Amino acid sequence: MRVTVKLYATLSDYLPAGSKNNRVEIDVAENAAVDAVLAPFLLPAKLTHLVLINGVFVPSDERVTTVLRDGDVLAVWPPIAGG
Repeated sequence: MRVTVKLYATLSDYLPAGSKNNRVEIDVAENAAVDAVLAPFLLPAKLTHLVLINGVFVPSDERVTTVLRDGDVLAVWPPIAGG
């Protein structure tokens, strides 16, 4: 199945070369969980602060069991500080 992975801010550095608009479409196994889909990107766990599937938040303790479906968009943001 095919899903879109979007990595924002400094996480975009972990996308494959040639990726555009902070996103890449990838093929993943049926019933692939969030953590399994993100594993090949080698994202440091402390930087995967906000994870959404189709705009719905996925808590860190549910990322190993939350399964993606064909056409889903998985978006990840690092912690952001501001003032």
